[in-house]
Amino acid sequence: LAGMALVPTFDGAGMQATEDPDDPANSAYYIFLILAFTGVVLLIVKYKLDWLLHAIFLGAIGMTFAYVVYPVAWWLGLGGVPGGVVAVVVATALTAALRLYPEWYIVDLAGVILAAGVAAIFGISFGLVPALLLLTGLAIYDAWAVYHTGHMVDMADSVMELRLPILLVMPKHRGYSFRRQARLKEQLESGEEREAMFMGLGDLVIPGTLIVSAKYALGWAVGLGALLGGLAGFAALMVFVLRGKPQAGLPLLNGGTILGYAIAALLFAGKLGVWGY
Repeated sequence: LAGMALVPTFDGAGMQATEDPDDPANSAYYIFLILAFTGVVLLIVKYKLDWLLHAIFLGAIGMTFAYVVYPVAWWLGLGGVPGGVVAVVVATALTAALRLYPEWYIVDLAGVILAAGVAAIFGISFGLVPALLLLTGLAIYDAWAVYHTGHMVDMADSVMELRLPILLVMPKHRGYSFRRQARLKEQLESGEEREAMFMGLGDLVIPGTLIVSAKYALGWAVGLGALLGGLAGFAALMVFVLRGKPQAGLPLLNGGTILGYAIAALLFAGKLGVWGY
C-alpha cells in the first residue's frame, strides 16, 4: 500500500531505475545482478569475512534509505541540495540505529520503509511484461535455492547474525529479543521451537514490484487486486511455514500476486495490459 501510494511522488522525482520500463531485457539484467550479488555474499560467508559483509550491507542500506527519502523530501518542497541533505541525515540516523541497537522492531520498521521505497522504484521501472518475467524467474530461482541447493538458508543464517533489515522478524512472544537470536540453522537441526519467524525482504519487494507496476499501468483497483492475490499466496505459504521448515516464499507469493493481477485486470480494466491484450 505504501509503495503504491508513493508512485506519484517517485514518478514525479524521476526515480525510474531503467531507461525503458517496457524492455523485457530489464528482467534478465536484474536477475543476473541478484544472482551475482548472491554469489559474492556466499563467497564472503565462506571466508568468514563478516566485517566486510556488514560494511557492504550497511552501505547499501544507507544508500537505499537516501534514495527512498529524497523523493519524499522533494514532494515536500525540498528539492536539490536541501532535499539531498535531508535524505542523507535521515538515512544516516536510520542506519546508525540499525548499527547501534538492532532490535526486532527497529529492523522491521527499517525493513518496511526499504521495501515500500524499493517496490515503488521497481514498480515504475518495470512495465507489466518485465515485471511478470522478473517474478516468474525469481520464483523459480527461489525454489531451486531453498529446496535443491539449500544455499538460501545458509545465506539467511549468516546474514541474520548481522541484524540488518533484509528480513522481517515476527516474534512469537512478548519478551523476544532479536539481538539475542541464536543461529537459525542450529535451531533447525536441534528441532528446538523457534522464538520468531523470519521473512526475507525480497518476499515483499519482488511481488511488490508487480503490485506497484499494475497500479501504475492500470490503476488502484488492479494494484489492490494484485495485493490481495499476494496475500492469498502468503496465507497458503504460512500453512507450510507453520510446519517448522524453511520454505521458498516467492513461488506462492509471486504466483498469488500474478493471479490476483490477472483477475483484477480483466475485471476492472477489461485487459491485461500486455502484448496488446
